[in-house]
Amino acid sequence: MDISPLRAVVAAHGQPAVVALARGTEIAVDAQGGYSPDTVVRIASLSKPIVATAALVLVADGVLDLDDPITDLLPELADRRVLNRPDGPLDDTVPADRAITLRDLLTLTWGFGIDPALRPDAPIVRAAAELELRIGPPLPPVPFGPDEWLARLATLPLLHQPGARWTYDTGSDVLGVLHARATGTPLPELLAERVFIPLGMTRTAFHAAGLPPLYERGPDGLVVVDPADGAWSRPPAFPRASGGLVSTAADLLAFTGVLARSGGDLLPPQLFAEMTTDQLTPAQKGSVILGERGWGFGLSVYGQSRIGWAGGTGTYWFTDLRRGTTALLLTQCMFGPDSDALVGAFERVASEVLT
Repeated sequence: MDISPLRAVVAAHGQPAVVALARGTEIAVDAQGGYSPDTVVRIASLSKPIVATAALVLVADGVLDLDDPITDLLPELADRRVLNRPDGPLDDTVPADRAITLRDLLTLTWGFGIDPALRPDAPIVRAAAELELRIGPPLPPVPFGPDEWLARLATLPLLHQPGARWTYDTGSDVLGVLHARATGTPLPELLAERVFIPLGMTRTAFHAAGLPPLYERGPDGLVVVDPADGAWSRPPAFPRASGGLVSTAADLLAFTGVLARSGGDLLPPQLFAEMTTDQLTPAQKGSVILGERGWGFGLSVYGQSRIGWAGGTGTYWFTDLRRGTTALLLTQCMFGPDSDALVGAFERVASEVLT
């Protein structure tokens, strides 16, 4: 498998990167710009499918149920109020139609998260910022633990009725708190026990030493937003299930390889099928973040047989379930306005190589 056509795609982006392709047991990995094949990177929202998989493992074990209310474990989220208008006053609310379920969290339809249509001065956006909830990008990190984060979140109304709309990101963070409450095990240890160790993912965690710097593109070139000894170099107060993990190409291929094999020994066939099927109705879609894609459990679903997603720190992944192929792009440059061109070129060329 010749991975060299992807070198030009990545080089045009002007960033160090690791690129990996897999077709069945055949694997090709290429590193450039000073990275090595085993460089550990911040994977941002590629954390979401990993945390969703852990939820389904707990469902398979009978610890959780997809359609049971989560309020027995997260009583802070009982008796929700919902804004009459997402941009309206915080006291202009109605009662929630129903309780929030695990399925709502996995499909990001529980009622709260990133809504790009809201202005920064919208009351709910200002309130979330004042509470230091860090809705959205993983920097700066949340300065307190999961229980305090959830307690603060619970003081705000929902943007939408549970099940009404797909709203990005925050449902995955709530999911991480739910995992810890359901098992009595902190999220990092739970993920290690239920996902990382069974799959041989030895370098995936919520922090690591020796990470490369994380950049963003400014008007005058690249700017460091997290240095090598920055936020991800030490255990976080709040492990962000939505985007806090670091990993390597080998570890991610171990994880995505299970998905390419229809869940392998980790997930029962029925749960894997639900995870990789678009769970959204047309009425639930409409976010510019999701675009034309569908959403399963913790990942996007698109085309005839593809699943995948992107991480804001410059990571991208797709798996073609029909062909059993996977492609990974791991940079450490925050995605921005030029990212669609990079992702589009990477997916097109990787698909050609994998055909």
